[in-house]
Parts: sequence; structure tokens; C-alpha cells
Amino acid sequence: MKQGISAQDIYIELRNRNQNMGLATVYRSLEALKLEGLVQVRTLANGEALYSLAQQDKHHLTCLQCGTSIPINQCPVHDLEDQLQTNHKFKIFYHTLEFFGLCGQCQVNE
Repeated sequence: MKQGISAQDIYIELRNRNQNMGLATVYRSLEALKLEGLVQVRTLANGEALYSLAQQDKHHLTCLQCGTSIPINQCPVHDLEDQLQTNHKFKIFYHTLEFFGLCGQCQVNE
């Protein structure tokens, strides 16, 4: 299951609702929202960028073969984020942590 939506999917949905907005405008709007910390972007192994509301940090195990993405609920870097914000006076909106490899099914199929 995809977690987030692509710019192309947003563009198609807008066209289905008779909203005349070009794909470039969709990308510019998403970029502006990203710079405000309102949306976050996650790039999948196939290069597809998925956008979602920046509500919580995201952590995943992603299979390079089949593309399966398994969410990880615990955050192993929360303390590091707090240290970085303090030490560098850097306002962090969100972070992502992703591990890439092969899922159990793809390991069996090798």
C-alpha cells in the first residue's frame, strides 16, 4: 500500500474535478508547502516521490525488489533530532528513516 500521493495523482484528481491546473503548478505548490513544513516528501526505490501531510516522522523498511514498504513504529533517532535542533539552532519539521534491502518473500524467491 502506498503511503502518500504522487504529484501526478494529485494532477489527475484535479482534472477529474474540472480544476484547470497544470502539472508544473502542482509541483510548485507542493514544493512551497514542503518549504513551509506542511507536507513531507518520501522518494521510493523506483524514484517516485510521494507527498503526505507532515504530521509525524516516518520510518520504513523498503524492499528493493518488490517495492513493499513496511512502517516501523519506534523512532531510534528521536534524541538525535533534539540534539541537532539545539546544537545547530536548526528548526526540524520532520525526519525520515528508511532501510533498504529484501523482504522475506523476495529472499525466498531468489
